[in-house]
Amino acid sequence: MKKSIGIALSMLAVCFAFSSFSHKPGGEGFEVFLNNKLILQRFGNQLNTAQTIQLNQGSANDELSIKYYHCGTVGKNRMLTIKDGQNKVLKEYHFADASSNSTGMKCRVNEIISLRKGNNSVLKLYYSSSEIPAGRLLASIVSGSSSTASLMP
Repeated sequence: MKKSIGIALSMLAVCFAFSSFSHKPGGEGFEVFLNNKLILQRFGNQLNTAQTIQLNQGSANDELSIKYYHCGTVGKNRMLTIKDGQNKVLKEYHFADASSNSTGMKCRVNEIISLRKGNNSVLKLYYSSSEIPAGRLLASIVSGSSSTASLMP
């Protein structure tokens, strides 16, 4: 009898210990994919530091896809904006409301690269929605001559 009570109390202590390490769903963040391959991921405090992505003129079918997470919910009135180095809006992509975060916001790489004008080699990728109306800088985009994409330090 004492042994079974001891085992029960031990199991209860183990359950309490493991519950303190449980992961709470949600959290704000985003992922950037190139042709379904993850190239950038930022969550929590990492959102305050924008990375630079090098996109290169590839095939006409190369596709950039962005998934933004709003603490476990999907954003409404989602929009991606490409701006130049002087924060002038070059292109806006509007996306229908989605029922899940698995629906990425997609745009063609060659379309983004074609927005470069003259000496302006850096573009900025912003995300905005009803939840973040002022927008958030996701990444700077530079273009190169090879046919791959990479994340720059």
